[in-house]
Amino acid sequence: MLLPTLRQLQYLKLLSEHGSFSRAAESAYVTQPTLSAGIQELEKILGAPVVDRARSGVILTAAGQEAVRRAEDILARAEDLVQATRGAGQPLAGRFRLGVIPTVAPYLLPRALPVLRDRFPKLKLFLREDLTQRLIAALKSGALDAALIALPYDMSGLDWAHVEDDELLAAAPANHPMAASTRVDPDSLRGDDLILLEDGHCLRDHALAACGLEPPRGVGDDETFAATSLPTLVQMIGSGLGVSFLPAMAVHAGLADKTALTIRPLATEHPSREIVVAWRAGSSRGVEGRLLAETLRETEA
Repeated sequence: MLLPTLRQLQYLKLLSEHGSFSRAAESAYVTQPTLSAGIQELEKILGAPVVDRARSGVILTAAGQEAVRRAEDILARAEDLVQATRGAGQPLAGRFRLGVIPTVAPYLLPRALPVLRDRFPKLKLFLREDLTQRLIAALKSGALDAALIALPYDMSGLDWAHVEDDELLAAAPANHPMAASTRVDPDSLRGDDLILLEDGHCLRDHALAACGLEPPRGVGDDETFAATSLPTLVQMIGSGLGVSFLPAMAVHAGLADKTALTIRPLATEHPSREIVVAWRAGSSRGVEGRLLAETLRETEA
């Protein structure tokens, strides 16, 4: 039985990403007729059309969408093979694409990167900062080798290694009544305006789950306030707009040093998130993912 080539699968993947034969050909560094011929040959092998050619661009058929989904996994595994062979006996040498969530990147990486540079001088680290959902999608498609994310989260199809537990702390304006307490019961904050990161940040869900609280609601069932980043959240709290929760990792790194806040531990069981290094299940980069997590654990503040 004749099988598709990796090149044909790559053409289809690029066609899906760019929605145009000309742009896909440019990305593949081939001529448009070459790419078009490759797609036609792929359709003969599969026995079904994979694209509809319309004036507005290229639209994948149902068969094409399924083929792209499987092609992404095949191409990712092929790249794993190449990287594993090149780096055999030399873990964390050469290119390594690491995703990091925004609520971890500015606070863990500054202490970790110098250690990684000294310990693995041949490592060429490429960093991508993004939200958890998009990082996991990039892991599964092979666009990333590993990702530094926070649990709990749906980790189906992934393996991971523990880095550290990051405690969640209550934060309020400096003159808030909780300043008189050594630990704060989350229930005592129910009467306050609760500000969280906007939807999509996993820290938002972690804070609510750890404290047993419901998402804040405002006029028309929309939140009155939400922040796009931790620095913005700190400024909003300091301005008296409400209370929130901050990761200890960020607080220890100086996030709130220049803002008048009251920050206290929470009087609740396990008020924390777990920071892990994750990679695609079965990936040959798993050994390096575990080594990366081990190295990051050693740099824990």
